[in-house]
Amino acid sequence: MSSMECCIDFLSCIDADTCMKILKSLDDPADLVRLSCVSKSSRNYVISNGLCKQLCLRMFPQLSRVDHVVELNENGAKEQMEAGSSYSMEWLGLVREHRIYSYLARASTSSVAMNCIAKTLGASSTDNFPQESIDNTLEPRDTIAERFFYWSSSGQSNPNVPETLTYELTSQICVVTEINIQPFQADFQLGSPIYSAKYVRFKMGHPITSLDPSADEKFVWTYTSPEFPMAQENRLQKFKLPEPVLCIGGILQIELLGRVQRQEMDDLFYICISYVQIVGCSLSPAFSVEILEPSRMFVLKSDQLARSQPLLTSEEESGAISSDHMQHVGLRDFPHIVNILHEHVIGVEEHDWDEYEVDDFEEEYAL
Repeated sequence: MSSMECCIDFLSCIDADTCMKILKSLDDPADLVRLSCVSKSSRNYVISNGLCKQLCLRMFPQLSRVDHVVELNENGAKEQMEAGSSYSMEWLGLVREHRIYSYLARASTSSVAMNCIAKTLGASSTDNFPQESIDNTLEPRDTIAERFFYWSSSGQSNPNVPETLTYELTSQICVVTEINIQPFQADFQLGSPIYSAKYVRFKMGHPITSLDPSADEKFVWTYTSPEFPMAQENRLQKFKLPEPVLCIGGILQIELLGRVQRQEMDDLFYICISYVQIVGCSLSPAFSVEILEPSRMFVLKSDQLARSQPLLTSEEESGAISSDHMQHVGLRDFPHIVNILHEHVIGVEEHDWDEYEVDDFEEEYAL
């Protein structure tokens, strides 16, 4: 008797409850895909019990708000299923969900992490706009052309007044693993104070589709992190989330809680941030979402053509991060390069810092 003839499908050797407990303990999507390739019966078992979907729900509880899934064909249109019996239609729906959720699990664990910030949306306050705007937090360097780059809150006498920084991510659906923040150190002030916060907290969600532009609430938050203590140190501080989070809607807000540094000039508390980095991976263009109002559930859309494209590999990581960095740096530097060239063209004299009085220097660089 050959070895192939001796093979036994283990699913048929144990009871259904034990089998389900074993399979639900698998946390690697590749294991479920391999199991579905063992035999026709194992494939049917994985699909009919929605094991890939259940794994995704354990990985990302945010998927509990999925109303239904849609598969787009090569032309970007909704894939139409041929008419048939109710059983065959139900089975085709389960097969479609299996394809979508198995690829979602694989993409979310295999894609290379990178900075997911697309642009800034706003800050709760800004001391001097636009010189100290939130846009400055996209620049990893503290200074460019002898100018300091940072965001500064307005001053407060109450150190407990919070601040927020809101960002739009690179796609509607991203997996976020950590947020890195560097407080700003004011070397131009006496004692080089660091204007950090006491704690940080993160929210993720999507914009509210409202007909009233004056509505106070602009976003729906589907995830709120625990609070993380922030050190009063001038370094890029990493805040790793307890578990990777699926950001549905592409909006992330940083809450800065508590102020630790008072400015000597006006005796007010400030928070200043020089750089923000949101680390994760975008699941676009393979996936997109459509928010359903007023239920705030969403449709998970999967593009067949995009799924067929290879995922970014680790060998390409440095190039991708470099490209992302250069895009932000290039846009941020352009006006400053123009200003520098303009000064040389018209012959503006460079000032000698020794000519300034100390009081004038502190007034110019007050937060």
